[in-house]
Amino acid sequence: MKHSIKKIFQNLNTYLLFVMLASFLIMALTFEQQLSFDKINNLNNQKNIISKISTLNADDVELTLIQFNGAAAQLNSELNKLQDIYKYSFSEKYLVGNEVEYREALDKLNALKRIFITNAHNYYTQLKNESVQSKNKEALQSAVNELKHHIDSLVLKDVQYNQAKFNMFKYFYIFSFLIIFGATLLYRKILFSIYNDLTFLISTDTSQESYKVYTQEADAISLRMKRKSFTAENSSMMDQVTGLYNNKGLEKSYADKKGMKESFFTSVAIFEIDNFSKSKRTYSQELTQSILKKIAFTISLHEKATDVIARTDYNQFTIILVRQSKEQAFKDTDIIRQSINELKFNTPNNESVTITGAFMIKPNKIQLEEAIRLTQEILTNAKKIGNNKVLQTANTSS
Repeated sequence: MKHSIKKIFQNLNTYLLFVMLASFLIMALTFEQQLSFDKINNLNNQKNIISKISTLNADDVELTLIQFNGAAAQLNSELNKLQDIYKYSFSEKYLVGNEVEYREALDKLNALKRIFITNAHNYYTQLKNESVQSKNKEALQSAVNELKHHIDSLVLKDVQYNQAKFNMFKYFYIFSFLIIFGATLLYRKILFSIYNDLTFLISTDTSQESYKVYTQEADAISLRMKRKSFTAENSSMMDQVTGLYNNKGLEKSYADKKGMKESFFTSVAIFEIDNFSKSKRTYSQELTQSILKKIAFTISLHEKATDVIARTDYNQFTIILVRQSKEQAFKDTDIIRQSINELKFNTPNNESVTITGAFMIKPNKIQLEEAIRLTQEILTNAKKIGNNKVLQTANTSS
């Protein structure tokens, strides 16, 4: 089965979109992982500041208070930074679901920090008061221990959150890698096949006759190229007036193109020019041939790579169309009829030329010859009903 370049590139576009989204998500998760490291660094900085505050040199009270105020401001700043960092921890908030727990932990950290700052301030401002010095120092040490213990618990929680995130996303990482790895190898092979098709089309090496075309488009171009040489070398299969296939050419071309779009619907349509029989010629031979050529050219304008067009009788044209749906096949057939109806000919009295058509979906189980015979029967009935219309069978199942 040959592949459509259009569909290949549509799928490639979807694949590249997936790669872009996966890359964006991985980048976002990497950025968020960096935030986790920043949180741990922030908490360690807070512990260092706390240790610094609790061990200030008490020899010079005024200098100690200046150092204390600076360190306390720095501690407040670090706590604010920690709260800002958590704002961007989206996976922890919405996937791990720790927002309430972590907010409570930050609130407790803020409360313990205030107690610590108060006790430290009391200790350093009352150094000369020996009656409370021991009590203040004990309260300060207790606040330090409790605050550091809470910070250690936050660090541990952050490690647990990171582990939960990793467990959650590791399968996505593995899945993304396998998809990207497999699809990259596949599309590498496909693109090489498309390149080989292009090389085949431009090659003049006759030894490549056995080359198996990979894509529908390249196969269509190849068939068109063959048709040109086929037309020149097989005039017995061409209609000499219109340049279309004759009956023999129709069969040969259909056999060549059969299977190009196996999953699509194949239809047979036969058009007959109204009031234009060989036994009742009303126009000169020159005008007759001009009409036939113009109609043939107009029909060929609607031809697709998988279609076959032939002049199969004096006033009849047979068209094999391959379309994605039955409805589209019939619609295109009727468009051809309308296009002929809109043509202008230099006929006596400016008479219009119309065509009547018969249409059927060719069942897979019958041969082309039988499908054409059945379509001829439909055409006979169509001419009894009236001109300038396309009649189709009631049952067009394939």
